[in-house]
Amino acid sequence: MPSRHGQTARPAPDLHAIVATRLRRDGQRYTDNRRALVGVLGDAGQPLTIAEILRRGDDLAQSSAYRNLAVLERAGVVQRLLTTDEWARYELAEDLTGHHHHLICSACGAVADVAGSAELERSLARAIERVAGDSGYRIERHRLDLLGVCPACSRAGRSGGVVGGPG
Repeated sequence: MPSRHGQTARPAPDLHAIVATRLRRDGQRYTDNRRALVGVLGDAGQPLTIAEILRRGDDLAQSSAYRNLAVLERAGVVQRLLTTDEWARYELAEDLTGHHHHLICSACGAVADVAGSAELERSLARAIERVAGDSGYRIERHRLDLLGVCPACSRAGRSGGVVGGPG
């Protein structure tokens, strides 16, 4: 499933077995609704808002989507991404889809996944090692979010800044 940026995010081939195991460890069952949410996120190729998930999912109720996303997040299946607008977005956990970063539109809040080059990842690793050494932190992972204005907002003349404000 190619993203708009030529990158491919593919869920693990044994995705549903991994999800079932993680949920069992958390004392939860892999219900039909949870399976549907995982399916929608796995097919999406980019983080989605609740509204986008509900439009793509058959027979998903908003109240159960929120509740099940919280369970999936706690089990390490889903991660929530907060962006520049008021809507959280959800995607499968990075270890299920592969390491990637995000392009976030500061005008409309749209998010796209993008893989970093090997050179970028090496540079980040060196910088992270320096930060860890200087700060005393044990860095577990990193996330890079690039903020800018997406092509659609650029064409429409919208600028970044406060989403929903005058543009």
